Amino acid sequence: MRILAINVGSSSVKCSFFEAFGEADSPDRVTERWSAQGSVDSPDALRSALPRILDPLWKTSGPPSELDAVAHRIVHGGIAHRDTTWLTPEVRSAIAEQAEFAPSHNRLELAAIEAMDRLLGDRSGRQIAVFDTAFHATIEPAAYVYPGPYEWIEKGIRRFGFHGISHAHAARRAAELLGCPLEELRLITCHLGNGCSLAAVHGGKSVDTTMGFTPADGLMMGSRCGSIDPGIPVYLLRHSGAGLRPADSGADDLDRVFNRESGLKGISGLSGDMREILEAISAGNARAKLAFDMYAHHLCREVGAMLAVLGGLDAIVFTGGVGENCAPLRERVCAQLGFLGSLQVLVIKAEEEQQMARECCRLMNRTGTI
Repeated sequence: MRILAINVGSSSVKCSFFEAFGEADSPDRVTERWSAQGSVDSPDALRSALPRILDPLWKTSGPPSELDAVAHRIVHGGIAHRDTTWLTPEVRSAIAEQAEFAPSHNRLELAAIEAMDRLLGDRSGRQIAVFDTAFHATIEPAAYVYPGPYEWIEKGIRRFGFHGISHAHAARRAAELLGCPLEELRLITCHLGNGCSLAAVHGGKSVDTTMGFTPADGLMMGSRCGSIDPGIPVYLLRHSGAGLRPADSGADDLDRVFNRESGLKGISGLSGDMREILEAISAGNARAKLAFDMYAHHLCREVGAMLAVLGGLDAIVFTGGVGENCAPLRERVCAQLGFLGSLQVLVIKAEEEQQMARECCRLMNRTGTI
């Protein structure tokens, strides 16, 4: 099978072409043959850029009409769509409805789907949605229901969890490296990039995670605040201060502050990029050091919460750009976990596109559409 995986982030797009064989039950059954990426900042920019990014692929591996499937990473699928599925009109409508809760992602992902419609022509029906929320569909109500009025859950306000494609790959790869069946392991997978989340994985299933109703919950991140006292937005709205614009305060202003002007960027006043934070620390910048210390503290605290949920731990896994490359952060976390004694620590390259290709294979085998 010939599969194209399109992974759209909040400001970038990565495309990878895979050849897959048989059931794709092991990593050597899905082989990456080509990849390319680009930067985008709007749906229009993505519609324009995607054909240019993919043009070298058609020249080396055949035209779009020869693809068996195109997999799209979809950040938020809501309650209705918690598993990999074909991109029917109904599924597309659901993705558009969830854009309110993941605005930096779902709208761009829909733009990528529309761009591929034009490139695929009468084979546009071969597109597949792989949901970031799907891996966390196994979380029990005690973990996903928020302690507000019960009407919240009836209205779909609940913990969904995100980065599921990355967490699923990290857990599967950890089992391979440990030489142990995934079903026998208790893992904490740490996806740390511009967005950050943890997952408690027991027997290959997500049982808890730090992100919630939206990707803004949980850990302190590059430019997102993560979990905060719910009294803070109430106070800010009443007093129009501390980051809000007096003439422009409201829901949109809160969204800007919490998602784009907080986290590492907000505390340091410099950047949400961990590499720039570390450089500033080396130059003696006190606010950059505070940002790093806070980031590490919040991470250690949430790791402890996941550990309590699991009731034990076989390994902690670091993945994502920060997780893979920031050794000082890993050292800080491992030092805090020293009371556990010998602990397996794994650093695993994020391979979301490979996991998406595997999900495609499973769907096509399950539906007999190979």
